[in-house]
Amino acid sequence: MKLIRQLHFWLGITTGPIVFIIAITGCIYAFQEEIQDATQAFRFIDPKTNTSPLPPSKLKAIAQKALPGKHIHAILYDRKDRAAQAIFFSPEQYYIKIYLHPTSGKIQKIYDVQNSFFAWILEGHFYLWLPPVIGQPVIASSTLIFLILIISGLYLWWPRNKNNKRQRFSIKWSARWRRKNYDLHSVLGFYVFVFAFVFAFTGLIWGFTWFKESVYFAFSGGKQTVDYYEPTSNEKHKNRSEFVPAIDQIWSLMQQEYPTAEQIEIHLPATKTASIAANANLDATTYWKIDYRYFDQYSLKEKEVTHQWGRFTQASFTDKFMRMNYDIHVGAIAGITGKILAFGISLIIASLPITGVLIWYGRRKKKHLNTKRTM
Repeated sequence: MKLIRQLHFWLGITTGPIVFIIAITGCIYAFQEEIQDATQAFRFIDPKTNTSPLPPSKLKAIAQKALPGKHIHAILYDRKDRAAQAIFFSPEQYYIKIYLHPTSGKIQKIYDVQNSFFAWILEGHFYLWLPPVIGQPVIASSTLIFLILIISGLYLWWPRNKNNKRQRFSIKWSARWRRKNYDLHSVLGFYVFVFAFVFAFTGLIWGFTWFKESVYFAFSGGKQTVDYYEPTSNEKHKNRSEFVPAIDQIWSLMQQEYPTAEQIEIHLPATKTASIAANANLDATTYWKIDYRYFDQYSLKEKEVTHQWGRFTQASFTDKFMRMNYDIHVGAIAGITGKILAFGISLIIASLPITGVLIWYGRRKKKHLNTKRTM
């Protein structure tokens, strides 16, 4: 018991500030979509004017003229009352979205995502605002230690007799501050135990490759993960119509096959051998059920993939579980209720390092006073 208590204390002292930052940034990020919707009017259009959306080649031409020299990663068609997006992306260089009216092509906003407030919050959550090569291992290691803290904390909370059992489930608000603080740490820690474990577990899937591969191996019954890749296109197979751009043909196909999709995204091929990636999302509030499709940019023949980012109906149980990781981590898997829970639980998790330090301070002060009395 004493050894576990000491381990819990020193691990908590070591990683407490980092856990606090992870929890607070996660708390803020939980409602990033809702906050941006409420503060960024350029994301919306009058649905009555969204009558006949321009094809992706037209929106691409308009957006490219606004930002010449930058690579358009994708064109995204959102819900009826929302602007289309031309997404410019190059790793570690820029991430910009141009919001356009899908029917008129009018540019509503050129938005620098990479230098936005929520991008800054995400940098803290993933990297502690340090270079990724430094920050990412620190965050992942601290998350692993936090998982140990959760388990050791449950062991320390566990009532040893019937008298203790009653005290373990409620906060004694009438007690002195040290007792109240102890209850805030142990009782609240118990109530968020399951959720904190889930947050740490899903975070570790991103944090460590070995952890992700181990989870996949366990859930799939011994199979290995397949890294993401895009199938290639063959320049020799140019048998499509030259009068209609390939991305427009794929967009038309996706509209026909997914008439109720809330989002359809067409990824432009970056090279002569790249494929056209297209995806359809029937529920824009989550990501795990998206259908991902790949087409030869010359023949338009569909290409199959063996990794988890293919058609949803063809994904295995384990692939679907791994796809859920982001939606589980932010609470979106349970809709707005899940996000509210994620927000509140993240706040409680952020409080645990603070109440933990105060427990240590209170015991140290009490020990110091007892030593004085015996002198």
